[in-house]
Amino acid sequence: MTKWKPLLTFRELWRKNMNNRLEKQMEFLREADKSKLVGRQTYLADGSRKENDAEHAWHLALMCALLAEHANEPIDTAKTMTMVLIHDLVEIDAGDTYAYDTAGNASKRERELAAADRIFNLLPEDQAAWLRGLWDEFEEGETPEAKFAKSLDNIQPMMLNDASGGRSWREHDVHKEQILGRNKRTPEGSKALWEFGESLMRKNIEKGDIKE
Repeated sequence: MTKWKPLLTFRELWRKNMNNRLEKQMEFLREADKSKLVGRQTYLADGSRKENDAEHAWHLALMCALLAEHANEPIDTAKTMTMVLIHDLVEIDAGDTYAYDTAGNASKRERELAAADRIFNLLPEDQAAWLRGLWDEFEEGETPEAKFAKSLDNIQPMMLNDASGGRSWREHDVHKEQILGRNKRTPEGSKALWEFGESLMRKNIEKGDIKE
């Protein structure tokens, strides 16, 4: 009688599954590289060019590592850093929507939800659920981590706009009320960061870079 042999040993099956998992992870990472091509409206501090999404996400992660002590509530810093690193990946499909673009913001949510469904599902199921959960948490803005992440996301452009001589504010004819509207929830994550942002706003109103 011929002895039955499994088509694949347990070790071979495990290796096959791990290789498939790694391929999915690498596919996602290759896709994430496209964020380097998504341009934003904010200029670099020296005003030489505009930043891209990947640079923005890196900057927010560094800010989170350094400024977590200024969060209103204790936060999981590693979780928040991961949140800001992935929060704009949906713009690979949806594109960057300028903060004060009324027409663009009307369809932003629909475009970004479709992008999130596609991009995060490139990953293995468990990691797809993890990162999609962090993205949804950021969008909802209700946890201490999400509130602080949104504060960083709002203050970073203000910092760069000020450093680059208010160039983007002037180009888009930005008014004080637009900035206040966008930042109405910024103090929920960090009162200290919003006080810093307010000081930049007042300074640039006086300079004429922001319209009163």
